[in-house]
Amino acid sequence: MPANLTPQYLEAERNFRAAKTTQEKIAWLEEMLAVMPKHKGTDHLRADLRTKLANLTKSLDKKSATARSTTKIEKAGAAQVAVIGPPNTGKSQIVAALTNAKPTVAAYPYTTQSATPGMMHYENVQVQLVDTPPLGEQPPEWWLLNIMRRADALLIVVDISQDALAQTDALLTLLKEKHIGVGKSEEPEDEDSPVSYKKALLIANKSDLDPGGSSLRDLQEMYGELLPVIAVNAASGNLDELRKQIFQMLDVIRVYTKTPGSKPDMTEPIILERGSTLEMAATAIHKSFGQRMKYARVWGSGKFDGVVVKRDHVLQDGDIIELHV
Repeated sequence: MPANLTPQYLEAERNFRAAKTTQEKIAWLEEMLAVMPKHKGTDHLRADLRTKLANLTKSLDKKSATARSTTKIEKAGAAQVAVIGPPNTGKSQIVAALTNAKPTVAAYPYTTQSATPGMMHYENVQVQLVDTPPLGEQPPEWWLLNIMRRADALLIVVDISQDALAQTDALLTLLKEKHIGVGKSEEPEDEDSPVSYKKALLIANKSDLDPGGSSLRDLQEMYGELLPVIAVNAASGNLDELRKQIFQMLDVIRVYTKTPGSKPDMTEPIILERGSTLEMAATAIHKSFGQRMKYARVWGSGKFDGVVVKRDHVLQDGDIIELHV
């Protein structure tokens, strides 16, 4: 079967061949994989590119550590969330208020020039937020696109006082051009032009400059069916509701463990996608547990506390499991 490679793929391939650094080669390989049509005709090519990508990643030596620190952020916590938006919308201020990170915060645009990670705490869960350079008139750099593609979700920040509709439209158009979608696809996947869909939250910052709420209502009317919209004032530092909304956006559950005859450990939950089964939880604890598990008891989602459940039992947020292997 012919590969029928798209113009987007061929452009990424040309950029890969012209790349001078290992980091750039890795970035363009990932771009090629992202825009490659998904059908049997590309299976061999996809495997070949993944092998090249693995080899290049291994070849990065210690001299590359500084460059990697600003272009590739290793995931940490329950999820990695990239914070994106136009210049001077308050992205960095939001990240600084929610996490222990210290990105440069100033009243002038284009303050952020590199990616800065920080950990946000919500109850007993940690979520990694990554502050990123602003998305303006110039095309985003290759490494910024990679951060957005690798992230589990996006926080899209706009300035509610500066034509937020136009800002949002420009951002979503840019993401679409780069084969990144938000929310859930309502259409069958196009094999010739695959799109990577991300969970996302639209943040209307500087809500104090929209006292009547008319701009927020316009945003909710236009984009509310596509993704949640929340108004905040990062300058006030009162962002508890935003923390909650970010956690809910991720659509994950917390599962706790206990050993027979002891109390459960409620400090460090296992984080799983909603809809995960007992077997998935056991495998997350240790790869062999899913196969070795003889039976398990669950407190929380069962009709009776401590009831014995099967491997395919679907867990709920807050469940406590006791594995017997």
